[in-house]
Amino acid sequence: MQSLQLRQRDYLLRISRAMTSRQDLPSLLRLILNSAAEMVGGEVGLLVLRQGDGRLVPQAIFGLSTAKAANLATQLMELPALAARADDPRSLPELSLALVSAAAGVPLRQVVQLPLRIEDEALGAIYVFRSGGLAFGANERQMLQSFADQAAIAVRNLRLYEQATAEKQRLNAIIENSANGVMILTPDRRVEVMNRALAGMTGWAAHEAQGEPCWKVLALENTQGYNLCAVDGVLGDLPGDNSLYVEGDVVRPGGSRLTLGVTFTPLFDGENRLRNIIVNVVDITRFREAEQMKSTFVSVISHELKTPVSLIKGYASTLRRPDASWKPETVRDGLGVIEEEADRLNGLIDNLLDASRIQAGGFRLDFNEVNIERLARRAVDGFRLQSDVHQFTLDFPAELPAVLADEARIRQVIDNLLSNAIKYSP
Repeated sequence: MQSLQLRQRDYLLRISRAMTSRQDLPSLLRLILNSAAEMVGGEVGLLVLRQGDGRLVPQAIFGLSTAKAANLATQLMELPALAARADDPRSLPELSLALVSAAAGVPLRQVVQLPLRIEDEALGAIYVFRSGGLAFGANERQMLQSFADQAAIAVRNLRLYEQATAEKQRLNAIIENSANGVMILTPDRRVEVMNRALAGMTGWAAHEAQGEPCWKVLALENTQGYNLCAVDGVLGDLPGDNSLYVEGDVVRPGGSRLTLGVTFTPLFDGENRLRNIIVNVVDITRFREAEQMKSTFVSVISHELKTPVSLIKGYASTLRRPDASWKPETVRDGLGVIEEEADRLNGLIDNLLDASRIQAGGFRLDFNEVNIERLARRAVDGFRLQSDVHQFTLDFPAELPAVLADEARIRQVIDNLLSNAIKYSP
């Protein structure tokens, strides 16, 4: 008995060394099956693993030639599916001794079935056959089960490794192909990973950025020109488990400037030690430019609206003064200015409404045949009445054909051009 235990220890030690040496799974499973069969004098051995659909597929075969093993593998396809959960080892499918004997060419009389399980998950089974002797006893089953347990651990470890590898590849693909810039920092704020999008924003190649300090790769500056990623900047003291958002500018090689929104998220291990800092970077240059354009637009339109409103209020207040008596001509002139400025104010409001419709996608054009020369002439005639210091000249081809356009919008364009020409001409 002691000799058997020593042999078992030697076999298991050899298997443990093979597992720690990262030997490939097929070779490791063959080693386990061969050791188990030799341990109890088995003449034929079979190690099968459960597939996703429940089928048992041979992964290692002992005691059979390649041709006989292939024949047996074909026969085993007829085995019933093994459930994903198998708490009872007796739930393993029975292998026909006659079937295996025919495949081996040896009359086999004894078989032992050993489940490969991790907790209650059924991974497969080991079958060991022999032609003579007594039936497999409890001690033999116990010894063989240790080999089955080693095989189950090896299979589980490989599957966990494959899952971890697949998950890592998936995350790498997500990070690399993200439209936002992504960077992973070490606890000492050095670049560990940087994706393609952030490389384009910073001008750094990903492989060149690895190991470099964050402040050097992501030279994010605030309005005072201070580097926000410096050790004593925003990364100097991250707010616990919470993310930190900052905005700043980055000057790229060549002098172009980008405005970036950056979120720093610290990751901690089980002992609450900083493990990594995840940096998510969004290019907000266009949003910042849009905000500036919006501010400029509001400032300009406020000025444009204030001028006619001031004139209307001024003339109206003057004409209604109780202590003054105005000549009819003066009243008509004042009311004319009020009417003119009201029309101007109405035009500005119409322009604002048009801009709103364009932004909302509700702007519609009314297409008709338009005589551009006639339309331009009417516009010029109107502006001649407003200015006696400017000379207007029309020059069109003799037979200019009509065009398909929205007459009101084309007139608006011509009026704007003429108005600006008068406003900015000497």
